[in-house]
Amino acid sequence: MELSELKSQWNEVLFALESRNRVAWLTFFDARLASLDDSNLKLDFSDSEKFSGGHSYADSRTKFSPILQEVILDITGKNLEISW
Repeated sequence: MELSELKSQWNEVLFALESRNRVAWLTFFDARLASLDDSNLKLDFSDSEKFSGGHSYADSRTKFSPILQEVILDITGKNLEISW
């Protein structure tokens, strides 16, 4: 799978994520898809972190990454590891 393919399906991924778990959606809705190498999807949160007020959302991202992985697998058929 190419990054452009995943980007074209990203809104579908986000809609499915929101229907499965709204807090997980809130954790990832503002992520940018930075790169996709083999089975590793790297997300970029640099834009949203400008406004975070010093809060770290790493714990939430770690907690909800498995749900995002499941949704991506359901939509694309690809099992991707998530990093940021």
